[in-house]
Amino acid sequence: MEHPLLAADLRPRSELVVPAHHVARAKYPAIDAHNHLPVERIHERGLDIEQMVREMDLLNLRSIVNLSGGTGDVLKRNLEALDQAYPGRFYTFCNVDWNGIGEPSWLEKRLEALEKDAGAGARGLKVFKELGLRVRDTRGALVMPDDPRIAPLWERASELSLPVLIHTADPVAFFRPLDRFNERWDELHRRPEWHFYGPDFPSFEHLIASLYRLIEAHPRTTFITAHVGCYPENLGFVSQMLDTYPNLYTDISARIAELGRAPYTAREWFLKYAERILFGTDNTPRIAMYQTYFRFLETADEYFDYAPDAEIPPQGRWKIYGVYLPDDVLKQVYSANAERVLGLGG
Repeated sequence: MEHPLLAADLRPRSELVVPAHHVARAKYPAIDAHNHLPVERIHERGLDIEQMVREMDLLNLRSIVNLSGGTGDVLKRNLEALDQAYPGRFYTFCNVDWNGIGEPSWLEKRLEALEKDAGAGARGLKVFKELGLRVRDTRGALVMPDDPRIAPLWERASELSLPVLIHTADPVAFFRPLDRFNERWDELHRRPEWHFYGPDFPSFEHLIASLYRLIEAHPRTTFITAHVGCYPENLGFVSQMLDTYPNLYTDISARIAELGRAPYTAREWFLKYAERILFGTDNTPRIAMYQTYFRFLETADEYFDYAPDAEIPPQGRWKIYGVYLPDDVLKQVYSANAERVLGLGG
């Protein structure tokens, strides 16, 4: 008698035979508008900047946007190591130090820091998901994205021509019970710190509502929502937000697993919002990773791995389909939108 097989040990191999296309380089010059390359972590991750630039040339990757620039002296070090050392190949965003919210002088200091960071060369402001999940004021209260105490930051960003790339919440399954119904069961067992279910955290719905109240309250500020509107599981909702807020853009970083499992809906979404979507990955720059993104965007390939090197797909046990975007849409998504929104020039 065979021993029972645990679901966690299941590794089925597909026997499907369909056309497959290797896309070695982007069809048009691309800008990865969502990545993280803080200088203090580059060597820790085994990255060599010179080698990275050579690989970018092979991939037809024009530039990478480093969203983890920090602020003050840390930002200056990032700018010197990337933007200034390799002009046109890297663009760095600044960040906000949330410590001390509630102190009388906190806002004044942060507004001053933002102005200095913009003057130093920051191309935008990146807001991490900790705002709404873990950032607390001096009284211990959770600070949400639409908190009126931080509203002047968004207005100042607009005045400084800095787009705000903001990540709020996370995949919906991260906010659900970790049970047999959770589609991210494998991922959350590998990374339990990403499980935000319970009384210590706001609900996914509460976070998303706060995010879009923020965008509505600041129509002069250009916002880029990370990860397909921060709600890739529901393109209908993301579409509604794009229709409602003309100051809103979004990127596709780390979400081709979501988009590629709904290829019909995703393709229509790309076609309709071609001028509002930015290419981005949120992944360590590697040749194979970029080529998977190119394959998703450029081909009609069926049922392929979104993370081909992983024994278990990192985000969910499914495969994806390409959306074979037409040339005019590819040009917009790959670079034209980032050039326009980030003020990079053609």
